[in-house]
Amino acid sequence: MLKEKVEKALVKQIQVEEHSSRIYMAMASWCELKGFSGAAQFLYGHSDEERMHMTKLIKYVNDKGGHAVLLDLKAPDANYKSLLDVFEKILKHEEFVTSSINELYEVAFNEKDFTTAQFLQWYIQEQIEEESVFKSILDKFRLAGNEQGGLFHLDKELAGMTTTMPAPASAE
Repeated sequence: MLKEKVEKALVKQIQVEEHSSRIYMAMASWCELKGFSGAAQFLYGHSDEERMHMTKLIKYVNDKGGHAVLLDLKAPDANYKSLLDVFEKILKHEEFVTSSINELYEVAFNEKDFTTAQFLQWYIQEQIEEESVFKSILDKFRLAGNEQGGLFHLDKELAGMTTTMPAPASAE
């Protein structure tokens, strides 16, 4: 059975992951409208990945005797200055998610819920990978500059970075 503080923190993280999925969906839609089909494909895939992160948390909370309720969400931004702006905002958001996961881990640890702390190790590792991916993409933007040819090649590369997400694992 989850302690109330841990359950509340997990539900808050579910909201963060769900909002992340919506942010990526909004960004993918913007990219698609601007002709960046590779970036759109990449971001649609990331939207799915964030939804999988949310589902994994929901299943964990419910499996541990809690109730994974969904909280209200605000609408994500729908307009961006450029493709670079999109990816700069993504990195900033992923840094926020990392901070949120770390706070959740701290709650679990302080409540001596070591099972949840262990469960969260996957999310901690995932955030290291997420930030690394987006820092790498921003490095490529710096190399490409604002030249259309560079953006064209970067967009094609982003399409190649799209991966198929596995089904969410059980919390057991």
